[in-house]
Amino acid sequence: MPKAPSPSPILSNLTFVYEENVTRSSDSFGGSDFGGYPTLKERNDSHDIRESMNVHCGFVRGNKPGRHTGFDMDDPDLLEMEQCHGVVVASAIFGNYDVIQQPKNISEAAKENVCFYMFVDEETEAYMRNSSGLDSSKRIGLWRIVVVHNLPYTDARRNGKVPKLLLHRIFPNARYSLWIDGKLELVVDPYQILERFLWRMNASFAISRHYKRFDVFDEAEANKAAGKYDNASIDFQVDFYKREGLTPYSEARSHFTSDVPEGCVIIREHIPITNLFTCIWFNEVDRFTSRDQISFSTARGKILSKVNWSINMFLDCERRNFVVQAYHRDLLEHIAPPVAAAVHPPPVAIDVAINPPPALINEVPKKSTPNIVPERVVSIPIRKTPAKRGRVRKSNSRRHRKVAAGSRDTTNSI
Repeated sequence: MPKAPSPSPILSNLTFVYEENVTRSSDSFGGSDFGGYPTLKERNDSHDIRESMNVHCGFVRGNKPGRHTGFDMDDPDLLEMEQCHGVVVASAIFGNYDVIQQPKNISEAAKENVCFYMFVDEETEAYMRNSSGLDSSKRIGLWRIVVVHNLPYTDARRNGKVPKLLLHRIFPNARYSLWIDGKLELVVDPYQILERFLWRMNASFAISRHYKRFDVFDEAEANKAAGKYDNASIDFQVDFYKREGLTPYSEARSHFTSDVPEGCVIIREHIPITNLFTCIWFNEVDRFTSRDQISFSTARGKILSKVNWSINMFLDCERRNFVVQAYHRDLLEHIAPPVAAAVHPPPVAIDVAINPPPALINEVPKKSTPNIVPERVVSIPIRKTPAKRGRVRKSNSRRHRKVAAGSRDTTNSI
């Protein structure tokens, strides 16, 4: 690990808004009780990067993140998280939506020095106690399980944005963090990931670009087509960004190769400028839709319009080298149906071209044809010997019976 933190351009002291009584004023623009209700003026002020700044960044109602703020955690958990001073690997499962995945190929150094934290809600905790052996140790494999109470949102996916984007607030003393979505399995040592995507590139933030889409407008249309969020809210957000100057992606006007991240993995160093970026990004998610891929380029542009900041947007195929995608719990139940329903399994919407499930890779589905006699399979030899001239012996001839009973002619065997 680098001995000294990376330089944070201009910004050196970042603090966060605390409001004992959260109220929504007449000039507020979006927001929530958890993230506050900043006005458009306060939003624009957070984009004006100065040496010292105070911005909205979630947890506005308490003097300490995780204590009476919404997204609350038990004091022993908060105390332990404060002791994480190096690297933290974090993930979350809310609404019992995913199956916990154990990291693999982790070095002994990482097992001893890296903090592995999995945030769950009470529903997921109850399931884990019954199925995964979660006990008083609060550990399942490498993961330290932290139960979150008083979740700030009704949408489980929006709740997941809190640890995803605000790890610097939950782990105030951590130097680096690696966020992976709950559906992903980590298969590479975290130190190797930091070296490859941050230290080697002299970057303080890294995220993979989307595997297919590069343009925010295309991403918005794809979200609407897939029913990820209500169309009116997506249109409102995109129209707002258009009025601010958002244009379709073009290589000519951007030194970045994409305006749309994949978003399921975030690698970053906890320095003031990256903390400000994720605060701004979270505020957009809190203000508009929870689809963080739509707001990413806007938050990035606000930072880069003021400072020269190093951000690494790497290929999504590189991301797939160190995390393996599993499937949400409800999808797994469809992929592996009960035996009684195996004859006519329910249809499953899977993007086979991108991440086909194992059942579709390793096995060709058998057709149910109870009234049809299977066709005889003919084995074609690899090599044939020339046919001998002469009469064809009958199958019940004396010589044929002798060969069948004794020595076997293996000339045409594979």
